[in-house]
Amino acid sequence: MSTIVVFGAGGTAGSRVTAEAIGRGHRVIAAVRRPEATSYLPTGVRVVTGDATSERSVREVAPDADALVVAIGGGGPELWRNAAENLVTTLREMPAAPRIIHLGGGSTLLTPRGTRIMDEPDFPAQYRDSALGQADALDYYRTAADGVTWTYVSPPPLEFHPGERTGHYRTGTDQPVTDDQGRSVLTYEDLAVAIVDEIEQPRHQNARFTAAY
Repeated sequence: MSTIVVFGAGGTAGSRVTAEAIGRGHRVIAAVRRPEATSYLPTGVRVVTGDATSERSVREVAPDADALVVAIGGGGPELWRNAAENLVTTLREMPAAPRIIHLGGGSTLLTPRGTRIMDEPDFPAQYRDSALGQADALDYYRTAADGVTWTYVSPPPLEFHPGERTGHYRTGTDQPVTDDQGRSVLTYEDLAVAIVDEIEQPRHQNARFTAAY
């Protein structure tokens, strides 16, 4: 049994990770900005007021944790880089610091030509700011996150939605995982499975991975 802190546990992705972890018998601390709005989370979850960009919040929950899951959103493009910097700089000062699991963007995955999906000419303009923010966070982990253990998780770049939990998926590293038709598809529920599997059996430490069917 692990103790898992989920920043953003009230959101679409964070709530699925929370439910998956509780369902497997882990202890879960849901770190959210509005605890009063999380009555739908499973029984057994400890809900606290928390913010991944706050040093104080991280210091309050990290000593009890084996992993900190970052599943946040709703801010400006600087949100994810700020969270990454705060987590890394705070945790590297702690003995036996928990591992960071950062749920990032699928648009940072690479095309067969080696270019980022977010840099393609037809990439939707309305997603540009969030894509840049998540790319900035990934760059920070890769270049400046010495002294901590991190994993950056990218969902499929387009076909990623709530749905059925099958418990099945395939993983890759920097390019989308595709099926025989060239599609990269996954539900939030099965991404949560992949994240909790990674916490239980680490395979992508200090690296990025992606998952799809």
